[in-house]
Order: sequence, then C-alpha cells, then structure tokens
Amino acid sequence: MSPFTGIALKLASVVLFVIMSALIKATTDDVPTGQAMFFRSFFALPIIIGWLVWSGDLKTGLHTSHPMGHVWRGLIGVCGMGFGFSSLAYLPLPDVTAIGFAGPLMTVVLAAILLGERLRIYRISAVLLGLVGVFVILSPRLSIFSGEEMERTAQIGVALVLASAMFRALVQIHIRRLAQTEKTAAIVFYFSMTTTLLSLLTLPFGWTMPDTSAVIMLVCAGLIGGAAQIFITSAFCFAGAAVIAPFDYAAILFSMIIGYFVFSDVPTPQMLIGSGIVILSGLLIIWREHALELKRGKARPTLTPQG
Repeated sequence: MSPFTGIALKLASVVLFVIMSALIKATTDDVPTGQAMFFRSFFALPIIIGWLVWSGDLKTGLHTSHPMGHVWRGLIGVCGMGFGFSSLAYLPLPDVTAIGFAGPLMTVVLAAILLGERLRIYRISAVLLGLVGVFVILSPRLSIFSGEEMERTAQIGVALVLASAMFRALVQIHIRRLAQTEKTAAIVFYFSMTTTLLSLLTLPFGWTMPDTSAVIMLVCAGLIGGAAQIFITSAFCFAGAAVIAPFDYAAILFSMIIGYFVFSDVPTPQMLIGSGIVILSGLLIIWREHALELKRGKARPTLTPQG
C-alpha cells in the first residue's frame, strides 16, 4: 500500500471529473443532455478497454454473475448523470458541485432504509449538519429578493442537482450489493456500455449537429471521464477508502477555480460558508466510519466508480 500514490490518483480523478463537467457545461447551449451522455460514455469505452487490456483483466475482469444487476446500475446511473448534466445549464459549476455533495449524505440515510444499516445519533447529526450546509448554499438562489425569472431558473437547477444526488446515492447502494459478487472492472465497463446504449434512446428527441469545437469538447469529456474512472478505481489499490475519501471535497475548490476563470462565476459568501459546512459533515461521517471499522478490527474499502 502506498497512501501518497492513492491520494495522488484520487486528486487526479477529482480534477478530471471537474474538467469533464466544465466541458459538458460549455456545450449545454447547443447539445441536448442525451447526446452529451452518449459522447461521455461512448468515448470513455476505448480508455476503459485499453486499461483492461493493460491490466490483463479483459477476459476475467468482465465476467458477471448478475447481468441484470449491471443493467439496473446503468439505469439508475443514467438518471443521475442525466439530471446532473442538465443542471449545468441552470447553475454555476461550483454550485452544482457543492450541492451535489448532498449525495453522500443521502447514501447514509438510504443505507439505513434499504440495507438495514444502523443509523446512530452521530450519523444523524452529521447528515443534518450537511443538510444545513446545502440550505446555506441554496438560500440566495431561493430568496424572495431574486428576480422572478432568475428564481425560476435557479429552482429548476437546484431540483435537477438534488435529483441527481438522490440517484447517485442509490447507485452507491446498488454498487455495495454488486461489489459482493462482481469485480470493479466489470462494474466500470458495463456502466459505460449500458449508458452508451441507453443514451441512444434519446436520439429521436432532438439530437443536433454540433460545430467542431463542441464535438472536440464532447469527445474530450468522454476520454477524460474514462481516465477519471480508471484513476479513482486504481486509487483504492494503493490506499484505503478512509484515507482517500476526504479528497473528494477538493472538487469544490477545483470547480471554483475553473468556474471563476472559464465561466466568470464568482463564489458567493453563502456558497463558501455552506460548502465548508458540507465538507465538515462529510469528514465527520468518514471519520466515524473509519473509527467503527477499526473498532470492528477490519477495513472494508468501498469502491465507488463514478459516472
């Protein structure tokens, strides 16, 4: 195990996912969400296949005992990706990133409901703290002092991000079940394959012929997304989940930087304060889970391939 290598890979995946989101956001005015999802998934496949060939997992790594489990993972993941990509047309990149971190908080609650995991007072307190942070971020956008058109647009964006967070939370629950019998390589590959096929179903609903710059950005989004999936998967080979999980929150910082320099999005004080509260709540949950694992005398790293 090499913790520093794991952290470096995790940070690389975080940066790449933020860049991918920025590229998708740059095309939202010209390209429908379903078409963007196709590019994101289809052009990730060559990167993922190349990784499987290089690692020697192409034959054995793709074996599956539960093909329908991957189909359901794909359906849920497509919904999360679709809502997330759509929200980028309505809200600044840093806001989408920060509000999206409601997903891990929802995962804690859903794990108690669907998996029967015990929801102790510590977890409940951390989740409530995180929801306070999300509300602080949302407060200026839901303010009665905003213009009517801006308020309606913001509300649509917020609803889309929260819907995306909910589906991503469901994905994490489903992955926990899949990981009991399926290899990570299979989970990553079949998700991209399923998303590619499902996104084609949106073809009759208004795909466009984007210009050259948009095509380049979409292709790059797919390639970068595939590389990010490989980095985040590889990170768990070098460090435990408790070590690298906190670095997920670096996405907020990177999205602020890219949002400011690329889209001229200036973070509001509420966004900065709320993000800090969300990060704190997430770190508390991670710390508590790590402490419980140590108490049980075992560590259970959870691979979380992202869409």
